[in-house]
Amino acid sequence: MIDNYKHKGQRVKLVSELRQKGITDEAVLKAIEKVPRHLFMDSSLEIHAYLDKALPIASGQTISQPYTVAFQSQLLSIKKNDKVLEVGTGSGYQTAILNELGAKIFTIERQKELFNNTQVLLRKMGYIVNSFYGDGYLGLPTYGPFDKIIITAGAPYIPEQLILQLKNSGLLVAPIGNTNSQTMKVLTKIDENNTVVKDYGNFVFVPMLKGKS
Repeated sequence: MIDNYKHKGQRVKLVSELRQKGITDEAVLKAIEKVPRHLFMDSSLEIHAYLDKALPIASGQTISQPYTVAFQSQLLSIKKNDKVLEVGTGSGYQTAILNELGAKIFTIERQKELFNNTQVLLRKMGYIVNSFYGDGYLGLPTYGPFDKIIITAGAPYIPEQLILQLKNSGLLVAPIGNTNSQTMKVLTKIDENNTVVKDYGNFVFVPMLKGKS
């Protein structure tokens, strides 16, 4: 697992680019600069690892572009020791960023290959993460409630089960829409009966699927 001066220099350049695109949370930028994104993808794609673009990974999925990861992380407003549910572990890159921000991560993945791969990788990198193989629409009710919830795939709606697992005053960040385009939404849970949802621009994610493959 090599992370050399060239990789670190590329991350410094990437952080500068993200600043120019409007990412202002210094903790998020510091995490982006620290986490070696190239380790979360096939070595054949390493040359592209620090471009601000999504790239293919196993099981027909993608590793989100750094701007998207930074944007969702910024919207979450992570505080140290926040208990965070991540729906869609994927490559594990977003998981690592949240870990660097000081969150206690509970992450769920429905693709068995990705689940197996990321568990090993994150452990090798020294990240302490609670990983689960399961249906993201159901969340992890046994382990809730959560301070924050992040969905890393495009969902047609915000699952009610996830809202139930969110603490009062907690935040849920998710791209909601059809398979071609989603709107990034931030849901704030006021209490058991009331929520407020705000929109933060359009994105394109791979679709969030039900069940386990």
